[in-house]
Amino acid sequence: MNEPVIEAPGPSPGESLRAGAAIEPRSTDSSWRDPLPWVKGNNFRERNLSRGYWLFFWAAFFYDAGFCVYFFLFNLYLLDLGFNERTMGWIGGAFTLGSVAGTLPSGGFTRRFGVRPLLLALFVSAPILSAARSVWMWEPAQIGLAFSAGLAMSGWGVCYLPAVARLTNESNRTAGFSLIYSVSVGTSMVGGLVCGYLQPWLAELGIAMQPAEVKRLILLLSSAIALAGLLPVLRLRVPEPAAGEEGAQAVAAGWRQWKLHPFLKRFLPPMALWAGLLAAFTPFAVVYLEHDLRVSMTHIGLIFAAVQLLQFSMGLLVPYLFRKTGLMNGIVLTQMSAALVLAALAGAHSQGLAVALYMTFAAAQWASTPGLYNLLMDSLPDAERSTAAAMTMFTNALSGAGATALAGVLFTRFGYPPVLLGLAAMAAAVTLMFRVLTPVRKIAASRG
Repeated sequence: MNEPVIEAPGPSPGESLRAGAAIEPRSTDSSWRDPLPWVKGNNFRERNLSRGYWLFFWAAFFYDAGFCVYFFLFNLYLLDLGFNERTMGWIGGAFTLGSVAGTLPSGGFTRRFGVRPLLLALFVSAPILSAARSVWMWEPAQIGLAFSAGLAMSGWGVCYLPAVARLTNESNRTAGFSLIYSVSVGTSMVGGLVCGYLQPWLAELGIAMQPAEVKRLILLLSSAIALAGLLPVLRLRVPEPAAGEEGAQAVAAGWRQWKLHPFLKRFLPPMALWAGLLAAFTPFAVVYLEHDLRVSMTHIGLIFAAVQLLQFSMGLLVPYLFRKTGLMNGIVLTQMSAALVLAALAGAHSQGLAVALYMTFAAAQWASTPGLYNLLMDSLPDAERSTAAAMTMFTNALSGAGATALAGVLFTRFGYPPVLLGLAAMAAAVTLMFRVLTPVRKIAASRG
């Protein structure tokens, strides 16, 4: 779970899980640096995961299974209905902006009322709003519903980390996080295959449906699958922290907690730019493959499934890469590789080459993210890591909202090749910014 990847038209839940785990400060957990021993020795029966954890696991399973498919398919559905990239950009930007607007209020709500009430509201409102987005295709309504859906789904990122943390203990917490992450990858792969093959399957059964109708059916079914997660949430009881445990230090510190560490001042600008670059292309990648390169829906489903598997594999290989090259060199290598591949993609005309380049880009940008968050955590004292994580998530999401909207306008006005070249040049520049502004600097964690 290593990265805030932004999916169309907003961040997919599975990516949110991975983002959350990446920035969780864990000074004693070595599984990120060397996952192989943990993978070899992991036996979930021996982890003594609680009944509460398994209820949350099934809630997360239905949520991820529904919305990973939903976000993969939504822009292609808009494309079938005649929406262009400009409109998709505004809709995606509105979703991300809603997520930004809802994050801090959701955090305040959970501190006052607990995690469970917010989960209940989330599992009711998000599927209903998503279903409405599938049937009410008036452009202003789409923008308003996207913002509302982002607002509702912002609660997932706020609830996920504390819920898993309170339903596990130190001995099984890594297993708990990793199990949900692994299942999210699996559901994403299956969802991609179903999206690609559903129309041919229906045709074999003698059910003739237009591509847009098939996609609408899948979107509605995806919303219903996410809604099914409400059933385990209704039975879930999340332990509350001990009185005064949560937020006491933050209240005592007041506004001083938001005073930025010098390293964070150097880290946030290039990190926000990098997140914006990803948000400028990722939501439109499948549209580019289908609309410009004429890749069939069946092949796009296979590509999506393959990308999930590739990113999962990269998550296991990245620790070895960074140990061999060094942290900063590894970040520069992966980011510059993504920039070069993006430039090559701008000039690709054959489907096979474009697909290979797209998958390489997805792997390279994915691989850079654990290094970036490890750099952030290693360069800050322990007492400032939570604030740094919150500020990074906030600026990334804000940058992504604007980048998605702007990219949609640019793709509509100039087409994909020149914009992709521009993004590649910016990616190379941001990589150099990271190299110059954020040298590796280990700081011993403060325990006092």
